[in-house]
Amino acid sequence: MIKCKECGSEIVLPNDVVENEIIDCEACGIELEVVSLDPLEVDLAPEEQEDWGE
Repeated sequence: MIKCKECGSEIVLPNDVVENEIIDCEACGIELEVVSLDPLEVDLAPEEQEDWGE
């Protein structure tokens, strides 16, 4: 279990979570990225940039 970096809510991760996986906080809807499994750590997921067809 970890805490959301945005709202502080507790998030239960699935047992098969992997590094760089994007998860959603059910409380506030923010996307979090699993940056480390040992120790378990998440950070705000990077926002996707529009490529405008480039």
